[in-house]
Amino acid sequence: MSDYPATLNIPVPNALDLIMSRRSGSAKAMKGPGPDPDQLRSILAAGIRVPDHGKLAPWRFIVFEGEGRTRMGAILAEVVAGTPDVSAERITQERNRFLRAPVVVAVVSRTREQMPIPLWEQELSAGAVCMNMLTAAHAMGFVANWLTEWCAYHPRVMDKMGLKVTERVAGFIYLGHPVDALEDRPRPKVEAITTRF
Repeated sequence: MSDYPATLNIPVPNALDLIMSRRSGSAKAMKGPGPDPDQLRSILAAGIRVPDHGKLAPWRFIVFEGEGRTRMGAILAEVVAGTPDVSAERITQERNRFLRAPVVVAVVSRTREQMPIPLWEQELSAGAVCMNMLTAAHAMGFVANWLTEWCAYHPRVMDKMGLKVTERVAGFIYLGHPVDALEDRPRPKVEAITTRF
């Protein structure tokens, strides 16, 4: 399967309508099925079609599906179990965190220092990967949710995920189908957030 269309520079019909209709769906309200292997590969391939100053590819993916979600939940439960006064409910919540959706993808920002490309631009590129994945999932009929939550920042969790010191989680992308119909949220008026110089 190709990562990109054979014919480039062709306008995509209704691309703007697609973007304007995209909305996030709560990871707490997802159900299967998730993307199959070919669909997931397409979402990941769309993810990396982003600006990348210096062609550094300052991002990578970790896919959690099937038993991988259960193993991640065990790690989270173990980490919170070591905190004072933790409740059994909280441990169960963490054990089930990655089971909320059929597929979860960690987008890992892997910046390179001592480069002429600013770190901020490398991090923004990883954020763009997350956004492209959300749009691609929407185009394929899935719902997606871009989250970080506490586990994206906890040193022990990051270590168990195999992250290096130069890597951070830009987002966990939850992929599935919505349990209920999605509702849009209020958006700012463009005029209210736009000035001209």
